[in-house]
Amino acid sequence: MERRPVIVIGSGPAGTASALFLHARDPGLARETLLLEKAHHPRPKVCAGGLIPHTLTCLHELDVPLAVPNVPVRRARVDVPGATVSYDEDCELCRVVRRDEFDHSLVRACAARGVEVREGEKVVELRREADGVRIETDRGSYHARVLIGADGSGSLVRRRLVDDDRGRIGRAVMADVPIAACTWDGVAQGRYEFRFTAVPEGLRGYAWAFPCLIGGVPHVNIGVYSVHTDGTGALLGRLLEAEVARVGAVDATVKSFPIRWYGRGSRLATPHVLLAGDAAGVDPLMGEGISFAFEYGRRAAAAAAAALASGDFAFDEYARQVAGTWMGQKLRRLGLGVRLFYGPAWRPFFALAAHSRGLQHVGIRWFNGVDGWDRRSAWALVGAWLWGPPRPVAAP
Repeated sequence: MERRPVIVIGSGPAGTASALFLHARDPGLARETLLLEKAHHPRPKVCAGGLIPHTLTCLHELDVPLAVPNVPVRRARVDVPGATVSYDEDCELCRVVRRDEFDHSLVRACAARGVEVREGEKVVELRREADGVRIETDRGSYHARVLIGADGSGSLVRRRLVDDDRGRIGRAVMADVPIAACTWDGVAQGRYEFRFTAVPEGLRGYAWAFPCLIGGVPHVNIGVYSVHTDGTGALLGRLLEAEVARVGAVDATVKSFPIRWYGRGSRLATPHVLLAGDAAGVDPLMGEGISFAFEYGRRAAAAAAAALASGDFAFDEYARQVAGTWMGQKLRRLGLGVRLFYGPAWRPFFALAAHSRGLQHVGIRWFNGVDGWDRRSAWALVGAWLWGPPRPVAAP
């Protein structure tokens, strides 16, 4: 049996960020860390791939360049029931990447720092032991003093070692359409679109259109998200067909994927085990997870290093530490957004969002983390809405 101080299951953004932040803290510990990945990079990943400014800040902090093809987005269009809001101001809202390329670049960054990544090795069983966790794969056996579960929304680590709560799973369906085969002009405009027009039909979510490059060829990535999965299959399928027609395409190959979202009281750890990224839970309102994956990686790395230094592997404080950060606060506010915009009182809140330019200015900067807006207090956000924005603040 191979023994390691830290083993990370999953080499997406949360898993690789955990390893990269470990390296920033303790290069020696990072070189003893092992990442296990069931697939081979670059591996297909179904995701819209939007990197908001906070993600780019984390990459800069970790000295990992964004060296994969990407499309910068500076404009937005938001359709809400009864109104359309256009946003075109002098700030970059996100960069759209393809996850197979982006995730592969993060794995290469880990390898360059001496972190071992074993690909094509599937975890088949997990067992808690007195001094850690035993991990059985289709190739061998391992023992970890600290196990970081970064294995996605359907996390085996969560189900085997933390809890089997499946009540916080959303669903998304999406398709990629070449620009040459449709009439959408968002690539040329550097624009993404969000459409909440199906909320009156019972959708607790939205449709999107993102510009992207696949093999250097411009495409539009279109999709539909629902915060819940029960009874949504037919509605999501019908709405995606309508979105395909809206961009002027004839047909498209549809893919679907689950999204675990963060909710109050989410369990994120048990003795010797930490959850990160989608396994822990992401944005419930929009399903965004990449920026949160990096922050989970930061917190998981800190908790793992502290446990190995102190010998205390209970991780009793991990969930409270996450909840007490700006990230936890933002996730809770996004949960409030679900109740306001997808609940029975959606009409007045969408009307307010559609007609208040101040709220639009604050909301889009807050959601995208532009200039550190997602770290501001509720009073600062209300003040910016009512009296205009304060000066930008630097991200800590």
